[in-house]
Amino acid sequence: MAVSYTDERDSFEWDIPAAYNIPAVIESHADSFGDRIALRFLDSDGRRAERTYDDLRRDMNRFANALESLGVEKGDRVIHLLPREPDVFAIQLGALKRGALLVPSSSMLKPKDIEFRANDCNATTAVVHESLVGMVDEVRDDTPLERFVVLGGDADRWTQFAELVDGESDRHDGPALAAEDPMSINYTSGTTGKPKPVLHRHRWMRCFELVNAPYWWGVTADDDLSDELLWATTGTGWAKWFWSPVGVGLTTGATQFVYAGEFDPGTFLNIMEQEEVTRLCAVPTQYRMFAQHDLGSYDLQLREALSAGEPLNREPIEAFREAFDVTPRDGYGQTETVALLTNYPGIDVKPGSMGKPTPGLGTTIIDEDGAEVGVGEIGEIAVPVDSPGIFDGYYDKPHLDEQTFHGDYYRTGDLASRDEDGYFFFEGRADDIIISAGYRIGPFEVEDALVSHEAVAEAAAVGSPHEERGSIVKAFVVLTDGYEGSDDLVADLQAFMKAETAPYKYPREIEFVEALPKTSSGKIRRIELRSQERE
Repeated sequence: MAVSYTDERDSFEWDIPAAYNIPAVIESHADSFGDRIALRFLDSDGRRAERTYDDLRRDMNRFANALESLGVEKGDRVIHLLPREPDVFAIQLGALKRGALLVPSSSMLKPKDIEFRANDCNATTAVVHESLVGMVDEVRDDTPLERFVVLGGDADRWTQFAELVDGESDRHDGPALAAEDPMSINYTSGTTGKPKPVLHRHRWMRCFELVNAPYWWGVTADDDLSDELLWATTGTGWAKWFWSPVGVGLTTGATQFVYAGEFDPGTFLNIMEQEEVTRLCAVPTQYRMFAQHDLGSYDLQLREALSAGEPLNREPIEAFREAFDVTPRDGYGQTETVALLTNYPGIDVKPGSMGKPTPGLGTTIIDEDGAEVGVGEIGEIAVPVDSPGIFDGYYDKPHLDEQTFHGDYYRTGDLASRDEDGYFFFEGRADDIIISAGYRIGPFEVEDALVSHEAVAEAAAVGSPHEERGSIVKAFVVLTDGYEGSDDLVADLQAFMKAETAPYKYPREIEFVEALPKTSSGKIRRIELRSQERE
């Protein structure tokens, strides 16, 4: 679906019904086209499964009834750790139908991360895949968690999902839900403290339907989607899962593909060919690795290719364009927002550009005083605080709200410039966030873990340019007395980090230094280290 940028920008209107909620959308889809396939699932062992929209409705309501039998009420927090599995949508939708708030968590986290999240938002229910229950069991007695549901098998002191939903009604008379009711708490990373709890309301999903679907994926609920198959390669614990599989796939009524297997470029290309995927959303690292293959040997049915997480460089764009006559299109947004910038279907893609502002958001670039900057000037990407497409604040954290909302704007912390044609270009990160292979990594989390090692006195983490991953985490380390830098110590610190934090956060490079650059007040000047790495 090609659109006119000017026409869409000028004519866009927000249409968010007061009673909007995603469980009601599923009910409507099931009534209208219940036999349409909502989900096609495949895992690395060849196991397949399908779910129609009627199946989703039944499974959603059965799990909602099961949660009610356990005592889950409207407003309760339900934390989940789930790989890509056929029942993920049933679990998420069922919790929402019950009026609970979802707390998505990545399977790459560590037990202490789960402990922090559960305590921070006072989560009382955990729904976890059998392969991940150990992460919760290790800390369960140190959290407010009271109810434990396991998906896929048995676990001591856990209630089986299959047994829980067996015999439950496929109708659920749950609490009334509205667009302004809380829906989820998605944790994000910062540079000066713990992950932050981003609170979203049910209207978030409607905003995805109105913005992400037409202006990024190129689909709408009014389109003929019978020959479309959408594939977003994200995991269930990330905000990106809500950006695409839930916020676009489910809201529009499309059929989407879910693969439960580790990323391998050849495998993914074969899958796209065999399953006849028509629209793909992947991260730049995956596109860069795709481009190293002989793309001309694959007969793909792709109509659109989307990228998000960090700027996509020219080489994979040109490789996909040449092989498949499809131009990968960047989009930009955050856990706190919908897509703020996209390379719209139908407009020219400028390599390296984040695209143009999506309609209705009012995305702009401002200086420190909140004034809009001119063409070519660098400033901070910002969105008016009254925009429906952003979050309302951090869950039970008014002090964080005060730091983030400034006057008329929500400040994203990302720096950009704008050219004469209205395209935005990423210039850096005001808050030092590292983006590696699509993962957002707060340097504080890396540094905090490193200095807990007896050999480390001080540490600073920055992003270092990398051909495939965009950036990698590099740590500058000041050693404690009695230790000397060596390859063996680098390996020891890396192994230590992999045990202490999520694997994608460990520093792939470590440089031992005598001292770190600091301001007069003692704050680390990461900007100097980043500049050093770029040079």
